[in-house]
Formats: sequence, structure tokens, C-alpha cells
Amino acid sequence: MPSPDLNLLVALDVLLREGSVARAAERLRLSPSAMSRTLARLRDATGDPLLVRAGRGLVPTPRAEELRKHVGRVVEDGETLLRPARLLDVERLERTFTLRTNESFVEEFGPKLIARVGAQAPEVRLRFAPKADKDVASLRDAGVDLEIGVAGETGPEVRIQALFRDRFTGAVRAGHPLSQGAVTPERFAAGRHISVSRRGRERGPIDEALERLGLQRKVVSMVSGFSAALAMARASDLIASVPERHTQGARAGMFSFALPVATVEVTISMLWHPRLDADPAQRWLRDCVREVCAASR
Repeated sequence: MPSPDLNLLVALDVLLREGSVARAAERLRLSPSAMSRTLARLRDATGDPLLVRAGRGLVPTPRAEELRKHVGRVVEDGETLLRPARLLDVERLERTFTLRTNESFVEEFGPKLIARVGAQAPEVRLRFAPKADKDVASLRDAGVDLEIGVAGETGPEVRIQALFRDRFTGAVRAGHPLSQGAVTPERFAAGRHISVSRRGRERGPIDEALERLGLQRKVVSMVSGFSAALAMARASDLIASVPERHTQGARAGMFSFALPVATVEVTISMLWHPRLDADPAQRWLRDCVREVCAASR
């Protein structure tokens, strides 16, 4: 049995990503006819049509959908193996790194990370992008170098490393009634609360914990970020429940207290695509993030 032509893997990866012979040919700098011949060879090799006509476009077969889950990683691993090792001159490094994270992480850790990076690599810039979603494609397609947050369902193509654990704490203005005496579940639930949810959810783990005690808090405002919640609580009698480590600086001058109900700690991690594993500049960036987060404990 003849050995398969491994060069076809690159063409297969591009074809399945683009879903178009013309666009795949453009990316690989081939003529459309040469790309069509390559698709024919792929069909022979796999025993499957892979892409079939549907209206004016092409759609993948079930076999192609299955291959798409694996071929990209195989190609990227091969590129990593063949990439020559080189020493990183951090002082001369000129690059803009994009980190996707929430505004609380930027406010608490951003200045320290910029100082840490600038001390070693003065020509490096950091771009902080908002966490609108958990789009893995942005990591894969180099739109995002590093994502920082709570890792959800990411799939096998994303690398994850834990940075620290965080828990929720209560925060009210100085002189708030809760700043005097013990904060019991009853006193906590009786106050007026701000709820934080990017997706507009009205209930969360705190409400579920109170419900188990037969209590219910009154949420009078909903915001999408913890900074907004703290700003409102600082200027009113509202109660904000925010991540402790993410908001340490933002809570300065406020009264903070341990929540009187049990809530689960969350693990904050950094996520990146495996194609960046061996890149010296990316490894240096991840080291910087780890050191900044460790030093803030």
C-alpha cells in the first residue's frame, strides 16, 4: 500500500476552513484548476467527496466535519516541529500582543503587567480586548494571543493553565449600615443589591445559596461589569458582590466583607492555542502574566 502524501494535509486543512476551492486556491497561491485537482486527490485518498455542491456554494460531508476536528491540529503540530528554535532578544522585541479578558482583570492587573513587560521589552505593546464571548476561533486564527478568565468548554485544541483562585466578597460604601456589626444572611438579604451579569441573568449562585436558607435578596439594578457595580455601590446604599482578587484596588475606601453564604470559588486561567506553545515571545508573555498574578497574592 503506497504511503499517503502528507502534503495533502495542508490543502485539506485550508479547504475545510474556507469551504471554497477558489478561496483555498488563493490562500495556497495555486490556480483554481490546480486546487480542483488537489481536491480530487483528497477525495481519492479519503474515499469521500468531502465538499459537495449546495446551491451556489459547497458544504462539507459528515466525514469532512469529522476530519476538520483533527486536521488543523495535525498541521499546526507539524509546523511547530519544523520551526527552527531561536533565542529571544526581549529588549529588541517589537510586537503587539492581544489579551482578551474582562475589565476587572485589566483594572487590577493591567498596570502591573504593563510595568513588568515594559521593564524588559520597551517596544512591546499590550492590547486588552473585551470578553464578549468565548470564541475559540479568535485564538486559532491569531486574533487573540492569550485569553484570561474562567475556562469553560474549550475543546482539545486550547491549552489551559490556572493562574489563581478567586471568590466573591461583598462591598458597600464607607459608613453603610452593613459596616457595623456582624453581616448575617438575614441582614445581607434585606439590603438592596446590584447584580452583575454580561448576559442579563437575574439569578446566580448567591441567590441559590440564599434560597437554601429560605431567604431572597432584592436586586434593584443589573449591570454588565464589576467596575460599574462598585461605582454604584460607592455612591449609594446598594450592595455589590464582586470577585475579591479582581477588585482589590477598585474597592479601596469601601467596606468589604465576607459573604454570609457559601459560594464556590472560581479558577482564573489563561488560555492559548497550541500553535503558540513553542514561540519564545509567547512563552515570555505567559511567564509575565504568571509572575504578575502570583505577586499579587
